[in-house]
Amino acid sequence: MVQKPLILVTNDDGIFAPGIQALAKIAAKFGDIVVVAPDKPQSGMGHAITINATLRIQKTNFHNALQEFSCTGTPVDCVKMAVNHILKKRPDLVISGINHGSNSSINVIYSGTMSAAIEGALEGTPSIGFSLCDYAMEADFSQAEKFIEKIIAQTLKNKMPKGVCLNVNIPKLNADEIKGIKVVRQAKANWVERFDERKDPYGREYYWLTGEFVNFEPESLDTDEWALSNGYISVVPTQADLTAHSALKEFNFN
Repeated sequence: MVQKPLILVTNDDGIFAPGIQALAKIAAKFGDIVVVAPDKPQSGMGHAITINATLRIQKTNFHNALQEFSCTGTPVDCVKMAVNHILKKRPDLVISGINHGSNSSINVIYSGTMSAAIEGALEGTPSIGFSLCDYAMEADFSQAEKFIEKIIAQTLKNKMPKGVCLNVNIPKLNADEIKGIKVVRQAKANWVERFDERKDPYGREYYWLTGEFVNFEPESLDTDEWALSNGYISVVPTQADLTAHSALKEFNFN
């Protein structure tokens, strides 16, 4: 009897989010799924872990999974808890998402969705983070279903280089408008940020972070931002190694 792949599903929008419900249903077509996800939204948490507070997990029953738990920690906590405590064996695949909103370009640094996938890769497991470029809670995840299935199927079949995960971003388009899948690099872009100063009912100042996303290379045809702007799903192979390899020879302190 062929054993089904074991797939760990997590996210950063919380275990109740529509995106993880859609991803769990897709993943269940490929194997046995275990869901371990935050008990509340954890967007923008990056690779944060909980070290100065307790972690709690609670069994849930929202996703028709082999096992599922909500966790009081971050997305990375969820992966660590699943791999090192809940599961009896290593998962064959870790998938995170589907995130409500883009995680392309520089957003990968801040993303809880992608940090969960990167943690999966650090644990030695093929991992994918999925994001839809639609921040609405009523976003239609079904339009990307066949493309997500294709990426999961190929990853399970072909595995992945050690330490590498995939950052998959899906444009807000109907299925028949999506032109295909492009493997590309991360665009050079950033947020031009400002803090809006406001006053609470007691007259005390508080601040709200806002800003504008700027793509510094809009004409480059090999980036995730170009792919998304031109109707393609972008796939960026991603890793945790932040070494500036091109700059190593620039420094000598001897």
